[in-house]
Amino acid sequence: MSTDYSLWAEAKTKHGLAVDEVVSGLQKAIRRSMVELACRYAYELYTTSPVLLEKVWSRLLTISVEDVGFGNLDASRHMYILNEMRKNYAYDDVDQPMYFIHAIRILCASQKDRSSDFLKNIVIKTAAMGEVPEIIDIALDKHTKRGKEMGRDSKHFYEEGSKVIPQMDIDNDYRERYGKILETYDPEKVEKDAFRYAVGRV
Repeated sequence: MSTDYSLWAEAKTKHGLAVDEVVSGLQKAIRRSMVELACRYAYELYTTSPVLLEKVWSRLLTISVEDVGFGNLDASRHMYILNEMRKNYAYDDVDQPMYFIHAIRILCASQKDRSSDFLKNIVIKTAAMGEVPEIIDIALDKHTKRGKEMGRDSKHFYEEGSKVIPQMDIDNDYRERYGKILETYDPEKVEKDAFRYAVGRV
């Protein structure tokens, strides 16, 4: 099976370091907020080849979700923007490394939270062992075959299927107004040319 490990296990940087070890060092240094060491690892990869510059950025994007996660919900946005910005500069432009240096500083300064990665691995491992999720009752609504067969309509969807938790505080009355409309709405008595939407929404 082809893996990222197999791609880089035998590759070397310009100074003879194992690429997979430098990439691993980059991520571990960021996890421990070792700013300068992380920057040096990134620079070693960058100055080795354009391909490894792309590898640096692929890791920074992932690290913003995998290692920083809820610790700084803006981190992934910053990584995406900085990655797009640096593409305006040639590989050998003097400003090119500024962008990954800045990105690394943001990641190192952020609080870290690996919960999304742990949850990902819970899902992957339990699925691999044959665990299949059950269909919860609230999934059976007017958008599903079984829900329709159960007679579940827009009113049921309003009362059950559209519930969100946690509900933020809002300053409008749209939910209440829509509920009033459903009290008198009859899908059999709409205009003949009323617009109809394609099937598939949830």
